[in-house]
Amino acid sequence: MKSVCVFCASSDNIDDAYLKIADELADEMLRRNLCLVYGGGNNGLMGRISRIMHERGGGRIVGVIPRRLMELGYGYDNVDEMIVTDGMRERKAIMEERADAFIGMPGGVGTLEELLEIVTLRQLEMLDKPIVFLNIRGYFDGILAQFERAYEEHFMDESCRELYFVTDSVSDALDHIAEH
Repeated sequence: MKSVCVFCASSDNIDDAYLKIADELADEMLRRNLCLVYGGGNNGLMGRISRIMHERGGGRIVGVIPRRLMELGYGYDNVDEMIVTDGMRERKAIMEERADAFIGMPGGVGTLEELLEIVTLRQLEMLDKPIVFLNIRGYFDGILAQFERAYEEHFMDESCRELYFVTDSVSDALDHIAEH
């Protein structure tokens, strides 16, 4: 079973459009028999995807959560495997190791940091796994514009465009991963 790590929001105070895409991603991952590797949370898009997969059954869910967040009650109990780490660095290393591919959905600074670290690891050839920006409602347009500026100013080589795939379609995102 292929594993897809999803980096996404822990906020519950988000537009329903994002929740609908989370539902679609969960359903499509179940249909394709994919394992979810994620931050282990019970809230936001993280909680939504894991709950849908759990409730509809058939998929494997691996949560990776720092001990502090688990102690505060943010862990989702209905995962197949919950890995509790001492901190965020260990969490990211385990998620990277356990995943065959990565999808970045909308989220805050933690989501952006996780996603950019994975892109950096791929650029440094320390990782050869597909990375997708699921650009719902143009959420990543700002960071993609910053990438364009980096290309224009020669801080990034044009070959870096091959490090990631951008789409607003769940199906296209998972097709890209399947083709890698």
